[in-house]
Amino acid sequence: MLVVVAPGQGAQTPGFLTPWLDVPGVAARLEWLSVVSGIDLIEHGTRSDAETIRDTAIAQPLLVGAGLVTLLALFPHPAEAFTRVSVGAGHSVGEITAATAAGVLTAEQAMVFVRERGRAMANAAALAPTGMSAVLGGDTEDILTAATALGLTAANMNGAGQIVLAGSLTALAQFADSPPEKARVRPLQVAGAFHTDVMAPAVEVLKRYARSVSTHDSRINLLSNADGRVVHDGRDVLRRLVSQVSRPVRWDLCMSTMADLGVTALIEIPPAGTLTGLAKRALPGVDTVALNSPDDLDAAWALVERHGIPSTLDTAPTWRLIISPMKGTFHRAESAGGIGERLAHDAAVGLVTNLRDSVDVVAPHGGTIVEWIVEDGDPVAPGQPIVRLHPTHEEVSA
Repeated sequence: MLVVVAPGQGAQTPGFLTPWLDVPGVAARLEWLSVVSGIDLIEHGTRSDAETIRDTAIAQPLLVGAGLVTLLALFPHPAEAFTRVSVGAGHSVGEITAATAAGVLTAEQAMVFVRERGRAMANAAALAPTGMSAVLGGDTEDILTAATALGLTAANMNGAGQIVLAGSLTALAQFADSPPEKARVRPLQVAGAFHTDVMAPAVEVLKRYARSVSTHDSRINLLSNADGRVVHDGRDVLRRLVSQVSRPVRWDLCMSTMADLGVTALIEIPPAGTLTGLAKRALPGVDTVALNSPDDLDAAWALVERHGIPSTLDTAPTWRLIISPMKGTFHRAESAGGIGERLAHDAAVGLVTNLRDSVDVVAPHGGTIVEWIVEDGDPVAPGQPIVRLHPTHEEVSA
């Protein structure tokens, strides 16, 4: 089973897109996405220096645009990707890339959304001197205790012994001056305390824009930064993209779900390396490819050939399926009814429980029950279909 992942801000390096301009079609696509985003992606991806592309308003559209064009180099026929890629995920802004690749947003919607996300986050960051630092090694509890005492937030829980702290530059400096035992601190090249309450103004901006964005349900198992769960409903994906700006990224939980799903291979799209490194430590035995240049395409295609299988969500009309958000046991709601009965908008379908958590499962758009695919008490995997619904005329129109 193959997962394709997209990196987040901080992964960009000067000139990382230069070798990709030799791939037919890449330059033309970058020109179009530059027009849509209002950012010269070719200039910033090939010639701009590190300080320029550190700017949040530039870095975020650059990363998403780069991800979208290199995905088309990996899968020149996008429909074919859904027969080979089972899982998608992105770290922070990379989640927009992943959602677009999964069919939730169009490329144009993604570039407009990330343009406004970058601007709003840059404006929020400008209100106070804040930043982020990666903490490598050390005891997790000791790190969190020391961070909390200084008013810092664990903005990224990346797993594999890496936590990213965010907050005031003064507090980050104090933490670095006296870190917990065996912990190493490395400041990140970002412009503010992302994924903390500092970004609340940006969330409000994106909420307004999101009301006018149309979505489709994901065609693969799409993992959410918020909690590592599989998210299928397009509107829920968009809501999560908005709220994640001020919420911690739980990449550790995303990798845990990859393990639950049985992922055997991972490809990281450019600028690659960070997420591949985390996977090598947290997902032993999983084959990985960091796709950094066209020279890496042969290795990536070989990985696709060996590990690619169709997503279960591509075998039926996906907007009629209600899926399990995580691994656990399914408990059917008494009110859900039998075949032929109608579920209202947001009606309860049941509950999925495991030792760590319990999650309500609802029917976001409602519909008539066509088939119960699992029964009460059955074990379920993340993304596994639970019930198939047939929408009414009103639900189709909505």
